[in-house]
Amino acid sequence: MSERSPVETPTAMPQRAPTPMPAPTTGTPRRWKPTPLIAGTATLHVGAAAAVALAPASWPWAAGGVIASHLALTAAGLWPRSTLLGPNWTALPESAASQIAITIDDGPHPDVTPRVLDLLDQHGARATFFCIGDEARRYPQWIEAIVARGHAVENHSQRHRHHFSLLGPGALRREIDAAQRTLTDISGTRPLFFRAPAGLRNPFLEPVLCQLGLTLASWTRRGFDTRTRDAAVVARRLLRGLAPRDILLVHDGHAARDLRGEPIVLDVLAAVLRAAADAGLHCTTLRAAVAPAAPPDGPKCGPPAAV
Repeated sequence: MSERSPVETPTAMPQRAPTPMPAPTTGTPRRWKPTPLIAGTATLHVGAAAAVALAPASWPWAAGGVIASHLALTAAGLWPRSTLLGPNWTALPESAASQIAITIDDGPHPDVTPRVLDLLDQHGARATFFCIGDEARRYPQWIEAIVARGHAVENHSQRHRHHFSLLGPGALRREIDAAQRTLTDISGTRPLFFRAPAGLRNPFLEPVLCQLGLTLASWTRRGFDTRTRDAAVVARRLLRGLAPRDILLVHDGHAARDLRGEPIVLDVLAAVLRAAADAGLHCTTLRAAVAPAAPPDGPKCGPPAAV
């Protein structure tokens, strides 16, 4: 294995303030409940239509209100960690106590994923892989390896389309359900969580997730490791303010490469695992965090014991 540059890790870890969380996911369809923003937008549309019907001259004001509401919905969809459009995991439940979740997106990748798995094994850590259906079909052996080595496979859409957030409800359902069937067929386990490509979405997404029994998950912090080629910079972004219940985002697919041509996620992940171990934090999967509260039963996210 090639020598890797050291990445500084923090030693003092703050405690997270209480964060409202959606109800634990069960994987079964549930009733969709519109958020106040969506309900308010619908009410505004009805009111605007009624106002124009009663007083046609009021149409500029009615149109302005409708346009403003659409701008608000668009802004909410462009904010990955927002809960304005529906429930969204931005941190683990309070029962997770001294645990964090490392989530790894856009794979599997035939070169990077096996090396990430080896690194996680060396540190005794568990992670959640948000996988693309088409990539899973292309490299099914690595989906099987992810599960066999104790990690979780979750839904990151079938094709990872850049215009995902512009899709209507029918297209969203087809895209997400295709990935759901693909990942279930290969892994043998039905995904419980969904992460939107780039975290971008629209008001049609949450009703579709309710129908499919999926829960939206974003992150507490991301390092932009698909664009930044300096592992130290990415690690600092992820570790600044690291606290129990954090959900961290890195990538095995579309991973940026350093000047040596190495995927920076390897150095970044090693730094995160060291920092978590120093802070006494355990690495869990999102689906394990859904289970009833229990003391962590695995090793901390740390380096292997000396031999």
